[in-house]
Amino acid sequence: MKDAVNNTGPFSTPRAGDTLGLAASLRLHWPEYLMEAGEISLFMFCTCSFTTLLQHPASPVRHFFVSSVVRRALMGLAIGATVTALIMSPWGKQSGGHINPSMTFAFYRLGKLRPWDALFYGIAQFSGATIGVALATFLLRGAPGDGTVRYAVTTPGMYGAAVAFAAELAISFILMITVLLVTNHERLAQYAPYFVGSLYAVNITFETPLSGMSMNPARTFGPAAYGGYWHTLWIYFIAPTAGMLAAAEIFLRIRRGVAPCCAKLHHANDERCIFHHTPQFPKRFTQAARGKSVQPSPRGWSRNLKEAQEALPSPTSERELTLRICKNFGDL
Repeated sequence: MKDAVNNTGPFSTPRAGDTLGLAASLRLHWPEYLMEAGEISLFMFCTCSFTTLLQHPASPVRHFFVSSVVRRALMGLAIGATVTALIMSPWGKQSGGHINPSMTFAFYRLGKLRPWDALFYGIAQFSGATIGVALATFLLRGAPGDGTVRYAVTTPGMYGAAVAFAAELAISFILMITVLLVTNHERLAQYAPYFVGSLYAVNITFETPLSGMSMNPARTFGPAAYGGYWHTLWIYFIAPTAGMLAAAEIFLRIRRGVAPCCAKLHHANDERCIFHHTPQFPKRFTQAARGKSVQPSPRGWSRNLKEAQEALPSPTSERELTLRICKNFGDL
């Protein structure tokens, strides 16, 4: 049970029966649920605050920066920095820093989350987003409710719902495929928070006129719940989820069925991890399994590469290769 709750090793894998029920999930993983709720609350508080600062008619910043493009660029930089900071915060390092139900669901599809964890993450994210908007409205004395701010709501732009849907689908796909490729790249993984923050900054600057730039059902739900903007909510529930699920499928095809290592956006830390892990192997393992001549790792191996090659009877898929290599080489 302890191993199922606290997967701390970078190459640990789920074991048979590694399933927690509703009560056990709440008892053991409630810190991660609260952290995820707290992160998206802060995210929405900052989103409403920055939007008020840049758009409210009483704000001197709005009058100083007359160009809407400049204001969007400033908003992008502010939100991008916020997202990066949240992912790299102690809470983000432990919970994974998703702050997005669509991303959580995509990781669930990839086998990284247990069912109850995925459900409670989603509940925490939607609840946290609503709390963040309410907190900003209270502390800013109702300013986010002004017609120029509208609680930082996301709605289709001048080109209509169809274009907004397509735009949300595209940017959500790009975000998720970037997360998967970067977090599973040996050298780039440590920079994943900066990749995510940069995408937020670019999308807010250039995509906002098309759909309002959401990529996140909870981010849209919070302002909609507080301000009553329900008429196009379906776009921001379906498009981001479909885009991220499509990215997950493409990622699996690129990797020939090998799942990502973990569901954390920043895994190089000492915080506990409640997600399922998949072993990740350097290219020399795959080359060795295919019979190619490979130099032993400078860290040393417990078995001779040649013996391992002879033990592998012509595997036909990348997934089978990695599983057989894991069996022959043991923990790395």
